[in-house]
Amino acid sequence: MKKILITGGAGFIGSHVVRLFVKNYPSYTIYNLDKLTYAGNLENLRDIENSPNYKFLKGDIVDPAFVNELFEAENFDGVIHLAAESHVDRSITHPMDFIYTNIVGTVNLLNAAKNKWKEEMDKHLFYHVSTDEVYGSLHHDGFFTESTSYDPQSPYSASKAGSDHFVRAYHNTYKIPVVVSNCSNNYGPNQFPEKLIPLFINNIKNNKPLPVYGKGENIRDWLFVVDHARAIDVIYHKGKVGETYNIGGFNEWKNIDLCRLSGRFLHLLCRPAQIQKKDS
Repeated sequence: MKKILITGGAGFIGSHVVRLFVKNYPSYTIYNLDKLTYAGNLENLRDIENSPNYKFLKGDIVDPAFVNELFEAENFDGVIHLAAESHVDRSITHPMDFIYTNIVGTVNLLNAAKNKWKEEMDKHLFYHVSTDEVYGSLHHDGFFTESTSYDPQSPYSASKAGSDHFVRAYHNTYKIPVVVSNCSNNYGPNQFPEKLIPLFINNIKNNKPLPVYGKGENIRDWLFVVDHARAIDVIYHKGKVGETYNIGGFNEWKNIDLCRLSGRFLHLLCRPAQIQKKDS
């Protein structure tokens, strides 16, 4: 019976990954580690909370003593690391929160894995889930690829880029078996309302302005969260150690066009909202 630790499993993407693994792999024990900040909600997992192969653990990956004790006690076979601060605007106002969680928290997990797995490294896997924000803005000349140069544009994306580099450095230096994936923007059920699509929907329903940076020309690829969870499943079980995998939806939209589409889609339910431009 494999023991898989999924960090951030009460969050938006994490809860979908936890559900998929709990349902698809009854012979695994799935440990959901979450601090339960504003973005973590156990209501997302009510349908599987009593499953015999599911365990919830409340804790903070920024606490190295807690992380080390957890690895010692449970002896995980693998880690799927999703826990992160992930909102760009919050990273601008509180950058240190992102440095601690996204960089220090990741290194704490890597250190615990290094110490616990050192005798049998090849029997374990550390899967680090990242974002395409580390590449900067998607322009009109194609897609991000696994070889695209990093160009983070916010404290959030810089902190995720830093965590990516530490994961690869620990693979090269300490031979921890790792895989990394960088996904595009997710959307779907249970997404926290500060994110773009649910924010647009909520603001339109309440006749509030829609916040768009500058002219809204930034382009993002959008990926349905369940498809992302399925891709994580495939990469965890079939990915090649040391490799990076980009996960996208082939679904690029300018922010302003997505804003207009949201308005057209909901115009029968409520009055059109104004578009409020934000400083870039």
